[in-house]
Amino acid sequence: MEHRRLGRSDLLIAPLMLGGNVFGWTADEATSHRVLDAFVDGGFNAIDTADVYSAWVPGYTGGESERVLGTWLKARGRRDDVIIATKVGMWPARPGLSAANIAAAVEESLQRLQTDYIDLYQSHRDDADTPQDETLEAYDRLVKAGKVRAIGASNFDAGRLSSALAVSEAKGLPRYDTLQPAYNLMDRAIEASLQPLCLEQDVSVISYYGLASGFLTGKYRSADDLGKSPRGGAVKKYLESEKGPRVLAALDQVAAETGATPAQVALAWVIAKPAVAAPIASATSVAQLEELMGAARLALDPAHLARLDAASA
Repeated sequence: MEHRRLGRSDLLIAPLMLGGNVFGWTADEATSHRVLDAFVDGGFNAIDTADVYSAWVPGYTGGESERVLGTWLKARGRRDDVIIATKVGMWPARPGLSAANIAAAVEESLQRLQTDYIDLYQSHRDDADTPQDETLEAYDRLVKAGKVRAIGASNFDAGRLSSALAVSEAKGLPRYDTLQPAYNLMDRAIEASLQPLCLEQDVSVISYYGLASGFLTGKYRSADDLGKSPRGGAVKKYLESEKGPRVLAALDQVAAETGATPAQVALAWVIAKPAVAAPIASATSVAQLEELMGAARLALDPAHLARLDAASA
């Protein structure tokens, strides 16, 4: 399995990251553990979560995903075999990127994860009310204490990521080695300024929404299909767009020619893109995971990539 370096850090990951947003929510603890076992057994090593998961669900408070991941880490052992990424700053219980909030949030995440270090600690979203040097100095203390190995940013625009990198350079502070944005065949906005910046500054992209809320699986092809799942409402805009049917047709063609599924082709397209270390994908069953892992083993040729590029332009 190919491994890709995250920015300028010493972290190496396989080109698919398992999303932990479903752990303890749509995948209960036992199912989550089975999915995690299958993921590692499949040759993959990077798992993404956040302190806020799944606070948006009625009856949930946040921290559920980290707790499930923590019970798996404790039961499995071999902590050094996996790269654990979590995030701070978006949970209403621990909002923002102030030094005080980061210091408190990291201790709580470490406790839930049942580990003494986090491989990749990410700013879940930008915090314009906190000076960037304060945030980066807080991360510096965590790195020096051995609690965090590298840091990343999520949902930053190009201007704010650039300024954060400049602060790190000027003050000798940890730099954001990764960026987590939305990126898929229906949403290529990062190609305008974020992707070039990441290439120039050696920042690795770990993208989310690789399947556009499930639209790129091919599950939703008409208005009648929108009721198939709670995510139907989120994909309506894709189905009704001029580009949506065109992209699905291109996915169908490439899938037929490669013997893959549309979902595998869609993720393989992201994996092949410049600056991308891995897309993040979630699974609520081992069977679903097996399909997703197949994307990392699918090498699309230049003609297939060009066809998908043109359809999604």
